[in-house]
Amino acid sequence: MGDIRQVPVTELPDDFTDEVDRVLLDVREDDEWAAGHVRGAVHIPLGDVPARIDEIDLDADLLVVCHSSGRSMRVLQYLAQLGYEGSCVRGGMLAWVENEKPVEAGSAGSK
Repeated sequence: MGDIRQVPVTELPDDFTDEVDRVLLDVREDDEWAAGHVRGAVHIPLGDVPARIDEIDLDADLLVVCHSSGRSMRVLQYLAQLGYEGSCVRGGMLAWVENEKPVEAGSAGSK
């Protein structure tokens, strides 16, 4: 896990809607997503990633977020085995909220 890059939430935009070269992949469960997520994030729960990998732009700068970083690291390890790189959002949504960054509630925008 030491070789996976981690990015602090303070270095990320509040909204990924207009990001063209970066994708924020949220791998939390549906109920966690509905409770609050980053605007413009792509939502694919951890267990669905292998079956839905074609929905992820793997050519973009990929950032993965979950509740606290554990699931993000698992997804990134899986992607590394397939030859893809990405970064973990350090501290996950806990850090996002702790840094008072905006969240959007509901299932809108979920893919």
